[in-house]
Amino acid sequence: MPLVAAAVCPHPPLLVPEVAGAAAPELDDLRAAADAAVARLLAAEPEALLLLGAGPETARFNAADHGSLRPFGLRRDVRLWKVNCAGGDVLPLSLTIGAWLVNRSGTELPRLARAVATDASPAQCAALGAEVAADLDRRTALLVLGDGSACRGVTAPGYDDPRASAYDEGVAAALAGADVEALLGLDPVLSAELRAAGRAPWQVLAGAVRAAGGDWRGDVGYHRAPYGVAYLVANWERV
Repeated sequence: MPLVAAAVCPHPPLLVPEVAGAAAPELDDLRAAADAAVARLLAAEPEALLLLGAGPETARFNAADHGSLRPFGLRRDVRLWKVNCAGGDVLPLSLTIGAWLVNRSGTELPRLARAVATDASPAQCAALGAEVAADLDRRTALLVLGDGSACRGVTAPGYDDPRASAYDEGVAAALAGADVEALLGLDPVLSAELRAAGRAPWQVLAGAVRAAGGDWRGDVGYHRAPYGVAYLVANWERV
């Protein structure tokens, strides 16, 4: 059973305290929840980590690749694992924040990363998830990066949309129940209208778990919408 566990975390740049500056304490609870989710992921004793997040196109990344926080005012590169001349500054935001979370844990487990195109269809996401599961050759834990809707109130990035709360509640219920079919059933059009960056990665997770087989349980450790964006933290573990 190469896929041993999965965790879901959001990827706002403000999760990095140096980016948030004086506002950093406002996300202390989210930071703690994400740290706890990564710790639970590592407690499954994986031999490797695979990070998965949305990007402009579906792509694989190497262990030497990195991302940058320069677009957010911080002159810092975030390594995926080992930095050498073969790597490049190529990680999208989702995987950059994911790498930051993993590095923060102190683990030295080997890690790779994959991006799924933001506009990938549910069928494409499910197929990618099955491919991810089939490619694993050792005990691997999956860290999935994705935000919920960005339309939770008039100050939200996408302004207020009355559909957003129900959408996020549905995602939270699916994550809590490890409900693969509910995640695969998320409407890509509605998700895009609500600016839910996690839709495609969540559906890849669902495809991977469905392909891996077995019984899974879910647990949601955080579900709030600071700044009008829904952030969800969850763990999926084998029963």
